Amino acid sequence: MEKKRSEMKGGGGRCAPLLGALLLTLVVSCSTNRQNHTEQRENSMKPVSVGSTIPLFELPDQHGATVRIDSLLGRKMLVIYFYPKDDSPGCTKQACYFQDMYEVFREAGAEVIGISGQSVESHRAFAEKYHLSFILLSDAGNRVRRRFGVPADLLGLLPGRVTYVVDRNGTIVYMFDSQTQAERHVDEALRVIREKTGAAATEGGNS
Repeated sequence: MEKKRSEMKGGGGRCAPLLGALLLTLVVSCSTNRQNHTEQRENSMKPVSVGSTIPLFELPDQHGATVRIDSLLGRKMLVIYFYPKDDSPGCTKQACYFQDMYEVFREAGAEVIGISGQSVESHRAFAEKYHLSFILLSDAGNRVRRRFGVPADLLGLLPGRVTYVVDRNGTIVYMFDSQTQAERHVDEALRVIREKTGAAATEGGNS
């Protein structure tokens, strides 16, 4: 009888690691399934368009501070532009032109926000290198990009370049989608801002 009890105890000891491994597998599987479900739901969301209300979100900026988009709504118009990558030729031209015209946007009652999937550290280095003073948000995993429905280029290999002009109520009033005309995003956004706010044209732009 003692021998049987000993064997049973020994068997239980051998089973414990197996049970632990099984539980760990179940936990990982459930977590993965939840993540996949979230991504599928985000990917299946209808892309925003002119007349849509932008999705609410919060992301860290180039300084690591969390920016809540709803904290900016109601105060000024927004120019939200999604770009592929920090420090690439087209994105650098676009960002530097936005910087050149940043005070013009602010005087017209608008705030400029750039969003891409690179890290806070990458955004900080990008901003410091080119003296960018407007907001750059780090969209790790491109979740906000997916919520907006920003299309990809080159068979899905290159993140799209899309600019949204948003009024004070959070409604999209204009969109511009072009991968190659990086600087035109600035001209188009400023033109629309001026039309909506009645701001006078200021010398220094290409419009």
